Amino acid sequence: MPSTKSTVDNMDALCAVKTLLRKRLGQCWVPEKFIGFEKEEKEIYDLLKRTVSFGESNSVVVIGARGIGKSMLLKSILNNICEDKKIAQNLLQVHLNGLLQTDDKIALKEIACQLQLENTFGNKVMGSFAENLQFLLEALKSGDDSSKPILFVLEEFDLFAQHHNQTLLYNLFDVAQSAQTPICVLGLTCRMDIMELLEKRVKSRFSHRQIHLFNQLTFRQYTEIFQQYLHLPEKFINPKFALKWNSGIEKISHDSTVEDLLKRQFSINKDIRKLKSFLMHPVCRLSENHPTLLVSDFIDSFKLITTDSKSSLLQGLSILEICLIIAMKHLTEIYDGEPFNFEIVYSEYLRFARNRSSMQIFNKSVVLKAFEHLQALELVKPLDGTSTRTQKEYRPVILLVHPIQLKEVLQKYPSCPTEIKHWAISSFA
Repeated sequence: MPSTKSTVDNMDALCAVKTLLRKRLGQCWVPEKFIGFEKEEKEIYDLLKRTVSFGESNSVVVIGARGIGKSMLLKSILNNICEDKKIAQNLLQVHLNGLLQTDDKIALKEIACQLQLENTFGNKVMGSFAENLQFLLEALKSGDDSSKPILFVLEEFDLFAQHHNQTLLYNLFDVAQSAQTPICVLGLTCRMDIMELLEKRVKSRFSHRQIHLFNQLTFRQYTEIFQQYLHLPEKFINPKFALKWNSGIEKISHDSTVEDLLKRQFSINKDIRKLKSFLMHPVCRLSENHPTLLVSDFIDSFKLITTDSKSSLLQGLSILEICLIIAMKHLTEIYDGEPFNFEIVYSEYLRFARNRSSMQIFNKSVVLKAFEHLQALELVKPLDGTSTRTQKEYRPVILLVHPIQLKEVLQKYPSCPTEIKHWAISSFA
């Protein structure tokens, strides 16, 4: 009985692990310790703390490439600030997104909704956006004429710059500058030229404070993030299982094969989203029959996410089209990269086919059709464009397939005749 109970507990724990890790990898999860951007994190933290503690109004734009971790950084900072219960109760937050709040009217309704002022706002009709916004902020003031600090987070900040007259931005920056109500306006954007998008009147009220995020992770930090996503928390439902699991993650992260895969992934792209994609496949493979993460899972995952699109195209070609690619590879070597035409390729193909009794020799019209299909797939590129008067058989072309790509495809190509492989090998040699 005890062993059966233990097995059931382990299965429940494994189910919980799978759910937890999927949520981490599929959503904007914020780890307890945020790695990277320590300097920027402190700068934003101090800015928000001054607004909360001293009622100082501020405005700032955080600029960084898409997926670099702007939203995660902000959530980490807010979590740290709101650890103080007094601050958590006092700070009001409004989160807007340029993809959702597509005009100022929608944005104003969302502000009223998040500040829980829909009833106060009601159907009250006022003249301008500024009056409506001012009314909402006045409604937040307490009896002693003071008001709670408000943080406005504008994600996809550049899209708000496309609103009519940039009214929302103008009024938020105006309130921040006038210090009537303690507010901090924080924009998140991937546009490096964001200041060029703002109107003069908006710029005049903006603090011009910009914080740029650049991915400067070291490989050691990258490995730490890898471990963070897979480690289980101390408060996991089954502490004994968590201890064993974390020990396994520590061991696998120092495995030479996994380290090599991480180094290759790191050299290709340091984007954390790519790392999450790399981890998703092994996590999804967890099951009753596959209760732990294995090195082979990470190898398979790396192969999946680094699949070359051109190699995938090559694997879908017919034997005739593969033969034409090999013939063109021969010609590229013979002519030292100089262009060639269909007639030359067809002659090279015939030379090979006639020397192999088992090879089927196709009609010239069929071979030309296959050649045109390779052009349509952009594996072969005409040098004189499509508006030329030259006959298509004599139009100069070049091959856009690398020898390594062709070699890898031939190794995996199903039922590829041995003689074709030998022909290709002679080309590589």
